[in-house]
Amino acid sequence: MKYISNIFLLAVCALLASCMADSYDDPQTPAEEAYGNRAITETNCVTIAQLKSLYNTTIANSGMKEVTEDLQIKGTVIGNDIEGNIYNEVIIDDGTGAFIICIAQGGLYGYLPVGQQILIDLKGLYIGAYGQQGEVGTPYTSKSGSTYVSRMSRFLWANHYKLIGSANPSSVVPEEFDPSRMTDPSYLESHCGKLMTLKGVEISAADGKATFAPDDGSVALTANCANRNFKGISSSQLVLRTSTYADFAGNVMPTGKVDVTGIFTRFRNTWQILMRTESDIQPAQ
Repeated sequence: MKYISNIFLLAVCALLASCMADSYDDPQTPAEEAYGNRAITETNCVTIAQLKSLYNTTIANSGMKEVTEDLQIKGTVIGNDIEGNIYNEVIIDDGTGAFIICIAQGGLYGYLPVGQQILIDLKGLYIGAYGQQGEVGTPYTSKSGSTYVSRMSRFLWANHYKLIGSANPSSVVPEEFDPSRMTDPSYLESHCGKLMTLKGVEISAADGKATFAPDDGSVALTANCANRNFKGISSSQLVLRTSTYADFAGNVMPTGKVDVTGIFTRFRNTWQILMRTESDIQPAQ
C-alpha cells in the first residue's frame, strides 16, 4: 500500500508541475489590454493646437471649463513621474503642441512610459490652466478658496484613456529651445509643455557643492521646489525648477556649460524647465 501511495503522490506532483509550467508559458497580457478603456474608439479627435485654440480664453485666464461635447486628443507621452520631479502628471505631444494630463496616481511611468501613444476621451473632464499652462483634469478648490484644474482620480482616468500599441522611446526627440524667442508670447503659447533642450548655459549657483533642490533652508522654495536661474538669463524669464522630492534633488549641480533637456512649462510669462531624470542635463555639446 505504501508503494502504491508513493506512486499516486508522484503522479499528482507531476500533474501539478505540468499545469504550472503551462501557466508560465502563457503570454503576458499586453499593456494596451490591461490598462485603460479599450472601448474608446477614435471618433472626434482634434489636435492639441486645435484644443488650445478652442479653449484659448479659458487657458489665457487660467480658468477651467468642462468638456461637454464628444472630443478627443491623441498624443505621445514625452514626460512622466519616473524620478519624482514631475508629480501626478504625464505630458503628451502630438506634433502640434503639448498638454499636461493631471492624474492623482503614483507610478504613472509604469504604464505610461515615454514613447507610449494614448487616446484620451475628454468629455466630462475639464480643460484649464495653472499660470496659463494648459492642463486636463478635474476642479480643485484650495484652502484659500481658489479653484483651478487639478488631478483627476485614477478611477476616472481609467475610463478616459486608451493605450495605442507599445511604447517607442526613440520616437521622442526634444526640440531645441530658441532663446531669441524667449519672451515671444506666441512662442510661449505654442511651445509651453513641450520637451525641449536649452543649449550651452551655466547654472548660476553651481559651484561644485550646491545641489539642485536642498530642503535645509539654504534655498528659497516655492511649493517644495527650488528655482535655479542661468547666467545671463533673468529668473523672471526662465528657471530650472526641481522638486525637493525628485530622486536627484540632493545631487550636486554640474558646473560649466551644460545642455538642459526637460518639459518647458510656463507660469505666466516665465519658462520653467522640469527635468525628467538627472540624465536630462549633460555637458554642452
